[in-house]
Amino acid sequence: MAPLQILAGQAGDLGQSSRFTGAPRRQSVAPIPPHAKPVICHPLAALLSCFGGLSGQANSFIRSGQEFDTAYHVQFTSPGRNDNTMSKLTGKVAVVTGASKGIGAAIAKSLAAEGASVIVNYASSKAGADTVVAAITAAGGKAVGVHGDVSKAAEAQGIIEAAIKNYGRLDILVNNSGVYEFGPIEAITEDQFHRMFNVNVLGLLLTTQAAVKHLGEGASIINIGSVASRITPPNGAVYTGTKGAVDAITGALSRELGPKKIRVNTINPGVVETEGTHSGGVIGSDFEKAAIAQTPLGRIGQPGDIASIAVFLASEDSAWLTGEQLLATGGLR
Repeated sequence: MAPLQILAGQAGDLGQSSRFTGAPRRQSVAPIPPHAKPVICHPLAALLSCFGGLSGQANSFIRSGQEFDTAYHVQFTSPGRNDNTMSKLTGKVAVVTGASKGIGAAIAKSLAAEGASVIVNYASSKAGADTVVAAITAAGGKAVGVHGDVSKAAEAQGIIEAAIKNYGRLDILVNNSGVYEFGPIEAITEDQFHRMFNVNVLGLLLTTQAAVKHLGEGASIINIGSVASRITPPNGAVYTGTKGAVDAITGALSRELGPKKIRVNTINPGVVETEGTHSGGVIGSDFEKAAIAQTPLGRIGQPGDIASIAVFLASEDSAWLTGEQLLATGGLR
């Protein structure tokens, strides 16, 4: 039986601050009738009153002998976010490894749709990368396909340098490249072990190492892990080990790079419908049915489900998140 890609992202190739906009509008001032009992309203009460209704609704309160109608407009924003821009990532530059298909392709397209210029990395499928680039440019975005094996230092460096050469900067790194293979402990070989760890773990480290010198304050590193590190499935000791390493590296790098204001987070997908899950025989199989039965939301994931989370982590909407492992599984765990 062909190996099953039970977890996605492996096809090779509110911490928000609130602010008030607009001052309270003093609409009417009238003396309190002699028989009325003055009410002192704490500012926090006014805030809670605003949250109790719709933004911009008037809330009346009596303070210091005068009646005010307040129209606080509550708006959530992250530090530095320009809320007048239509796209979250305008002016940003992203590198997505393993972006020729599956989750990587969806992430590259979604980042571009939000205004980022994207390096679409591929290891073997140039045709797939070209298709992704064409889709991005056809939609008015910017993208360049770049070949490179992340497990080789010189090539990982080349992927990052392509971003600097083409776009002059780097703000977002998505470490999506990965390979998988499943089998019992008796079948594990040294070659299998080194292939998976070289791409899934060493490749992530080499690409991040090459990128970090170009990343500035507010940059985001997004690692694509797997729910395997949580559910530890049988016949997946090596693959699961690589994804456990990704989780641990995410935590370590978040602490190391935090003082530079560079965020590092992991997305851990569950079963996702990709080219790999089709070719591996997962789609339509008993395995898929069992996975759906154990998933509270009642379906397997789609690449877009993961891509939207990547956009969130790439943007200033997640400015207060680092070192997190986000399970993107529809509740499977």
